[in-house]
Amino acid sequence: MTRAWVLLSAVLWSVVGVGSQRSSLFSKKGFVYGTEGHPVKIYVKLHQNSPVLICMDINRANKETVDPTYLWIGPNENALTGNSRVNMTNTGKLVVKDFLESLSGLYTCTLSFKTIKAETQEETTIKKRYDFMIFVNPFAPGWKSVCNDSLDCEDATNHNILKARDRIEEFFRSQAYILYHHFNETVPAMHFVDHSFQVVRIDNCRPGFGKNEGLHSNCATCCVVCSPGTFSPDVDVTCQICVSVHTYGAKSCP
Repeated sequence: MTRAWVLLSAVLWSVVGVGSQRSSLFSKKGFVYGTEGHPVKIYVKLHQNSPVLICMDINRANKETVDPTYLWIGPNENALTGNSRVNMTNTGKLVVKDFLESLSGLYTCTLSFKTIKAETQEETTIKKRYDFMIFVNPFAPGWKSVCNDSLDCEDATNHNILKARDRIEEFFRSQAYILYHHFNETVPAMHFVDHSFQVVRIDNCRPGFGKNEGLHSNCATCCVVCSPGTFSPDVDVTCQICVSVHTYGAKSCP
């Protein structure tokens, strides 16, 4: 009597949205507030919109702000006005639409507002700076064609893989029954061992992306776009050093 062992290799990816941290920086509405002196790290899915970034910390948001103005600066200190992928409001909110690798980087907002002394009515202008580091965390290759119009592409892919596993397992169980009960005289019996069928996770990232627990400790399992100075040419899980690379998501070292 022989055993039939089947191994299905599949990529199972974890669902990660805006970073795994859930602190006071995140409001109940999903807005992301800034914090003075510490950049807020945010992870955005490829071709999805970023969360709403607020040019203000939570403490300031709970106070009256007199004559506020907001100045947003994008990666490489580029102005964001006129960028069709960036939606800014006059209340200091910013959303990056249809996020791409090239949009990764440092987004800085300077909040200016006035304070007025009650005794003298003297006005003073206060400026506060808030930094947001936005990184792309992509879908796996091929998910777009598999999921069609699904908004939760990762969930759909994982569900399809597990469904395929269950169907293949049922196929071998049925084959074992048929061979044993109908062909036992001419064909060797097949014995299926319950729970012997396995789905194996393959841990890799698409070219231009890698994992870096030191840099992305709050999203250590994420495949994050390679930072400037690094590249990833294949499906490895790390970005290699290349000092001549000056962009995000590099796939080669010039």
